[in-house]
Amino acid sequence: MPVAGTKRDYYEVLGVEKNADPQMLKSAYRKAALKYHPDRNPGDKEAEERFKEASEAYAVLSDPDQRARYDRFGHAGNGFEGFGQGFAGVNLNDIFGDIFGEIFGGGRRSRTRTSRGSDLRYNLEISFEEAAFGCEVQVKVPRPKRCEACGGTGSRSKEGRTCPTCGGAGEVRFTQGFFSISRTCNHCGGTGAVITDPCGSCRGAGKVESETALTVKIPPGVDTGTRVRLAGEGEPGELGGPPGDLYVVVHMREHPIFVREDDEVLCEVPISFTQAALGAQLDVPTLDGKLKMKVPPGTQTGKVFRLKGKGVPHLHGGGRGDQHVRVVIETPTHLTGRQRELLEQFAQAAGEEAHPQSKSFFAKVRELFG
Repeated sequence: MPVAGTKRDYYEVLGVEKNADPQMLKSAYRKAALKYHPDRNPGDKEAEERFKEASEAYAVLSDPDQRARYDRFGHAGNGFEGFGQGFAGVNLNDIFGDIFGEIFGGGRRSRTRTSRGSDLRYNLEISFEEAAFGCEVQVKVPRPKRCEACGGTGSRSKEGRTCPTCGGAGEVRFTQGFFSISRTCNHCGGTGAVITDPCGSCRGAGKVESETALTVKIPPGVDTGTRVRLAGEGEPGELGGPPGDLYVVVHMREHPIFVREDDEVLCEVPISFTQAALGAQLDVPTLDGKLKMKVPPGTQTGKVFRLKGKGVPHLHGGGRGDQHVRVVIETPTHLTGRQRELLEQFAQAAGEEAHPQSKSFFAKVRELFG
């Protein structure tokens, strides 16, 4: 317990160094306030004195001008004759804000008669093509809407009666010893008014259940997880306050042919052995329809061809991605006698020279295993 007639160094009281930054000061004071607050130590005079001491130290050191004077002149620079006199009648909520919110269960709340409505989320499933090129979709959103009968106030007369508990302030103030604190009024919930004549349509809620039809414009280039915001289409606000927003979250269905990676489109196209060996013109599917693509002679399975500008439009404009076509050579599984005969003749005539990759591979195997 501090000795009467003496004042400890403020930095020592809070347990911080003299170069402590504001966040360190705040953290140290929070710790001391939670430990020594009178509400947590009823009847403990020493704890009360410690709390006063820490509060005085923080009040000075948290103010840049007072801290500068204290650093230069010590206690004499601030002219304190004790916390009770220097801060008599001061509402500590105004000084310490959210610190006392942790002690008393909720920070300082300003009085307001209206509040903004909650935001809503709507999950929308669209096709691969709709995601790529955009679309307009009609949706029905279940949501409460503002009661027209009372204008969202919940009162038949469209206005409430001044709360008798807080006198319309929206908060009640308690004085304990040398300081006072403010708490949100439980009677009116901080609005400053109570409803005495509930609206017959909404029963005092200020809103009624409904289902709203909306047209949602989906821009080109969206993907799964893209959010489209519709301002003011969320829940109505409390007591006539502004509505929240509606967020439409896109979910793109899988495509039977295409796979998407960002703005790029990938697909696999099967080709025959003869097309790969001799070359061919293929009709390749794209988002814009079929497109002729040239496959040069000797194409190997897995070869990827790029179709520039045939991918998905960029979400914010400025062109499109590309499409990548991977060819896969399809081996025939049911051969006629004549087909088998011709292939055997080809194999005899071609020899190893017709398959350079196989020749190179098996040469490496012989080197490794002898």
